[in-house]
Amino acid sequence: MKEKNGVIGRRGFLKTAAASIAAASLPVELARAASFQTTSLRVWSCGGLAESFCRANALYEQKKGIKIYYTGASAGALGKSLIAGRPTDVFGARTMGLTKKLQSENLVRYFKPLCFSEYVLITPKGNPANIQSVADLAKPGVRLILPQSASGPGQKGAQVALEKAGIKDAAMKNLVKEESCVIRMIPAVVNADADATIVERRLTRMPEFAGKVEIIAFPEELFATVMLPFTINSIKYAEDTELADDYINFMCSVEGQTYFKQGGFIPAISEKGQELIERLGVKDV
Repeated sequence: MKEKNGVIGRRGFLKTAAASIAAASLPVELARAASFQTTSLRVWSCGGLAESFCRANALYEQKKGIKIYYTGASAGALGKSLIAGRPTDVFGARTMGLTKKLQSENLVRYFKPLCFSEYVLITPKGNPANIQSVADLAKPGVRLILPQSASGPGQKGAQVALEKAGIKDAAMKNLVKEESCVIRMIPAVVNADADATIVERRLTRMPEFAGKVEIIAFPEELFATVMLPFTINSIKYAEDTELADDYINFMCSVEGQTYFKQGGFIPAISEKGQELIERLGVKDV
């Protein structure tokens, strides 16, 4: 099935991507001196965004002469830390539910849509079981592996897809292994010990898995939409609000969004991202 989701509608996006990568290799001495009140910024985010944030952070540090202290971990755990009073300046949160919870606690100055996740089917190279769609996961003899006891994004994404497709009971009969971690699950597919699984696209971009599996898109209506949005939040603890604003604007710019596209996400500024913002109500109102 030919993939359609996450397509960037602007030619300039890809051109800027190339420019961003080139800029990342510039000598530190060419970095533009920043004119902010502080010289560092504390940034937290959902761990799934870590690789994209780290790459974008490196460029921001180089361009602005700012040191970024970054933490990537469970979004829920980081949210609880914020509510308990542990400070940060910027927070990349997963789900609107968490963002709204932080707003209700008066911890968020404002937020912007950052990116969206999407789920795909993956099979071993060559697709030996000839998986073409989610429906094929219910066929007798297909060896299915799922993250049954993993955290929300992995476990819920797969469960919702099977339920919406109306094949959960049949597919579960094909389950050959359960996993508690999506990352530990993928090698079974890479090594052809399982015929298929459902994962977030971002996982297929990780260096240890990139190019080692077949990727099959499936209908967007099967996604667990609650798990798709990521927001970037300016937190009330920000020591320098102008710096926090500048950083957030960078991450939401074509230049910053390039790294999230490369990481397997749907950038908020893409045509698809704009559609999801409207449909899922990812707006600070």
